[in-house]
Amino acid sequence: MNVYLKKMFSIALVSALLYFPGMISAGEINTGYFGNVAIKGFDPVAYFTERQAVKGKKEIAHSWLGAEWQFSSEQHKKLFSENPVKYAPQYGGYCADGVAYEETTSNIDPHAWRIIDGKLYLNFSEGAAIELEELEGQLEKAEQNWPAIKAKIIERSN
Repeated sequence: MNVYLKKMFSIALVSALLYFPGMISAGEINTGYFGNVAIKGFDPVAYFTERQAVKGKKEIAHSWLGAEWQFSSEQHKKLFSENPVKYAPQYGGYCADGVAYEETTSNIDPHAWRIIDGKLYLNFSEGAAIELEELEGQLEKAEQNWPAIKAKIIERSN
């Protein structure tokens, strides 16, 4: 009976991982709870070029750091693939304000963003984006906390 239960459990586990591929982490990149798409499919380059959150297209995608990044145009895909660090959100796309509080919030709102000093920061909510930008020392705390948080994220994904 135990062998039968072990086989059934193994089949169920493999099925769950195949059905919910996001359970397998993309490493340091926030891909939410399910799937393997960064920024919930929003175009990271559009934040810089169009100054707004623009939904990317599944057909225009690029793989980087274990995650799929989607773009609204081939030009944006090209710009990102040539210099992903320039366009990728800070802190792996986790809520930047949350990182300041030593938290990782996977459920970001792609419309709650800021570009500060040429870098993209995503947040859980508009209130968090405002706090990140306006609360004295908040961005510095996030910078200080990120290396330890990143190490924990990578450790969990291995």
